[in-house]
Amino acid sequence: MKSSTITTLYAVLVSLVRASPLGAVGLSEGTTAVTQPAVTFIGSLVNDVEYYRGIPYAQPPTGNLRLRPPKPVENVGIIDATGIGPACPQFTTAGSSPVLNRVVGVPGVAEGLFFASAQGNETEDCLTLSVMRPGNTQPDEKLPVLFWIHGGAFQTGSAQPFNASVLVPRGVSQDKPFILVATNYRLGGFGFLGGKEILEDGAANLGLLDQRMALEWVADNIASFGGDPNAVTIWGESAGARSVFDQLALYDGDNTHKGRPLFRAAIMNSGSLAPAEPVDGPRAQNIFDTVVDAAGCGAVPSSEKLDCLRGLDVETFANATTQVPSYLSYNNLALSYAPRPDGRTLTASPETLAQEKKFAAVPMIIGTQENEGTVFGVWPYNVTTRAEAISYLSDVYFPDASLEQISHLVDLYTPCTVESTVTTSVNETYPEFKRLSAIFGDYEFTLIGRVLLDLTNENELSWSYLATYGRDTPIVGTYHTEDLPRMFAKTDDSSRAIQDRFISFLYHLDPNGALADRTSPRWPSWQESRELFEFGASSVGVLDGDFRDNIFQYIRDNLNEFRH
Repeated sequence: MKSSTITTLYAVLVSLVRASPLGAVGLSEGTTAVTQPAVTFIGSLVNDVEYYRGIPYAQPPTGNLRLRPPKPVENVGIIDATGIGPACPQFTTAGSSPVLNRVVGVPGVAEGLFFASAQGNETEDCLTLSVMRPGNTQPDEKLPVLFWIHGGAFQTGSAQPFNASVLVPRGVSQDKPFILVATNYRLGGFGFLGGKEILEDGAANLGLLDQRMALEWVADNIASFGGDPNAVTIWGESAGARSVFDQLALYDGDNTHKGRPLFRAAIMNSGSLAPAEPVDGPRAQNIFDTVVDAAGCGAVPSSEKLDCLRGLDVETFANATTQVPSYLSYNNLALSYAPRPDGRTLTASPETLAQEKKFAAVPMIIGTQENEGTVFGVWPYNVTTRAEAISYLSDVYFPDASLEQISHLVDLYTPCTVESTVTTSVNETYPEFKRLSAIFGDYEFTLIGRVLLDLTNENELSWSYLATYGRDTPIVGTYHTEDLPRMFAKTDDSSRAIQDRFISFLYHLDPNGALADRTSPRWPSWQESRELFEFGASSVGVLDGDFRDNIFQYIRDNLNEFRH
């Protein structure tokens, strides 16, 4: 199932998926099995890594279970987990931008954006996960578990592109073997539809509930794969990183299942807090009403609208959910579908939960790319003046903020600040490109992450990093998603520097590793010195973490007004 309009970007990504060696992971070079009393999982063995892919962790969310919280599934019999798992329905409809083709054509950029695409057939029956472990792992080994949540703006992506061919062998080579788990979750209108009808039905934030159920499946089953359910680290990028914080904050920080914590640590790449209007607020309600009307359910009574949506065939419902702006458009990060406070599972906006300490206190790593906003700056290409930038941010991004507040934010990004924030090797692609890219990057990723870092303390140590290895990349610099191939596909020194420190964190809850094998230079905790670890193209080091402090303070002090 595909949306009617496919962007140039998505077409490029699809071609990359088909051509990539990642697509061959499901081709069995041998088989392996994990047996429980009621079920046997058949997996594939490829280059000393065992893959168990497409394992159901919840009942199919179809028919009457559409737009409802997930229900657990009982795995029984023999489950063939040797193929490529499914992908949840994607939202790829988008606008166009003359800047987009230039960005996709930059050498190396499509490599990172590839991971935002889906691999596997799109189907509503998509609540599956993959377990990947070193070959010949025994059930009693109690290996730590890295639980991956993919990004894609809560609209695209899947677990399938994230294989273990680089990371798991690296852990083995460092005498730190571990298990990697990657999960699907419902996207777009299937998983993050808002509106008062959704709130009243208890159907909000379904994608987050899917992730929570996948974590519960890990808690109940990973021991039979040789994993330790008491040593799980949750990890995500972009929307996946936002999901990681939301998992910390769900149920006001209750991360327990059957009396035990579901995870003991967290890693957030390019995302953390995301201030949000409530699930029944004006923005979410407008999206709901648009979807209902497009689906032909607008004339039914309010109490019957969800039943009407559940009764539709999947193509009709999917098409209706794409009649709103996608993140591949002028609206970009003013997302139509995203987690929102519902008063039940996500009881308040994430920054409020953080301020009130209503999140699981675990060690965490929070980091960003130097130029997070550039790939999003390609969309508002017709914004060419300061006045137009203010109008754009007011109309699209920050509807609750006053023009005075938005004007002040825009003016904080002086030419000097913008140049230091968006370091690229070419000039502006349009007159406001660098300023808007800097605002997107700081508000959505870099400086909002500092807000969370400042709310942690010595009892929940945190570390932060800044990646600068892409400074020579034209137009986009060290762009959003560039870290993904470095984590999952590359073996050069700069990639190994990140992989090794994340694996050390998984093992020791400290990216520096155990006292006996500390790497150099040392990565200080945020509480210790408010410093960042820099991952450069040819070296690593430590940076002052207080850059753009005036902008940080302004964003921090106006988070309530800057929700969207």
